[in-house]
Amino acid sequence: MAKLNWGMIGGGEGSQIGPAHRLGAQADGNFVLAAGALDVDAEKGRAYAQSLGVAADRAYAGWQEMLDGEKDRTDRVDLVTVATPNSTHFEITRAFLEAGFNVLCEKPMTMTVEEGEEIVRVAEASGKICAVNYCYSAYPMVREMRQMVKTGQIGKVRLVVANFSHGHHGDAGDADNPRVRWRYDPAMAGVSGQFADCGIHALHMAGFIAGDEVRSLSADFASTIPSRMLEDDAMVNFRMEGGTVGRLWTSSVAIGRQHGFDIQVFGETGGMRWASEQPNQVFYTPVGGRTQIMEKGEGGLSDEATRLSRVAIAHPEGFPLAVANIYVDLAAAIRGETRDALPFAVDGLRSMAAVYAAVDSAKADGAWVDARPPILR
Repeated sequence: MAKLNWGMIGGGEGSQIGPAHRLGAQADGNFVLAAGALDVDAEKGRAYAQSLGVAADRAYAGWQEMLDGEKDRTDRVDLVTVATPNSTHFEITRAFLEAGFNVLCEKPMTMTVEEGEEIVRVAEASGKICAVNYCYSAYPMVREMRQMVKTGQIGKVRLVVANFSHGHHGDAGDADNPRVRWRYDPAMAGVSGQFADCGIHALHMAGFIAGDEVRSLSADFASTIPSRMLEDDAMVNFRMEGGTVGRLWTSSVAIGRQHGFDIQVFGETGGMRWASEQPNQVFYTPVGGRTQIMEKGEGGLSDEATRLSRVAIAHPEGFPLAVANIYVDLAAAIRGETRDALPFAVDGLRSMAAVYAAVDSAKADGAWVDARPPILR
């Protein structure tokens, strides 16, 4: 099967997320990096793209030049990944969708709910794929949990408890470090800090596994380092359309925690737990039974988990391969296959609506707020 042409915007040399995308997109032979506008510094971006094997005439100075250069090519890119700063996601994603390109956008998809609704409308009108990189949902054992819920193995989901907490921004002496400071600056990060950065991964995961959507929420935000304008710690209670209760904690000042993303799902007849730092395992407990450890790669798992496992049992598969699984499903979708596990634009919209609802709730001392986007109420 012929490889698909792939283009990347942002994610240049020194980027935190760029290498994961390049490893992930090309891990399974589905995509080849054919074009890129990788850096805000045009010459640096061009040089780095060419060092990665991109032809000189497709190593672009910026995203506008890439759009102009690709749109009329017979071999134009089949997918564009947007891995630029948050405030640029909307403009770039909309422009490429309108020009008829499939897009994978880093989260958050937009900075406002209105922008998110616009992206959903543009994607629907274009007939193109607009996906959001909620890559944690693509770990094989997360897919197994989702399948177990879908097939009724733990009964109706009653409760989801999620957290995404780390301590890497807990040093007040490092608060003015530019790589840290922007995350708590409304001019660059938007209306929310930690919840919009990490919390929405956990919130998306809750809905993804439970097969449900958040209806309302109540939030408490704290800026534990006084110089920060946005929260570095948040507790969010939520309720889903189907009645599931949710509890979510997210923090960047939990010193001693490293990655700190884990989720527990409790149903009528069983419970499950998964942690990103031990991603090959799901702890499953049937009601009245003993806790079992389910391992990635073992026999008896669902096709959804098995098809996304690349290495033998007991060998770790990490974050870049979770990103790779997003690209596996994107390639299949571009080729015309149905991939309902992909996080689409509507998921990005729901996340942004939840961010704004949480901000409003925190300002109102935890009042319960409708977390749905207006166009989905």
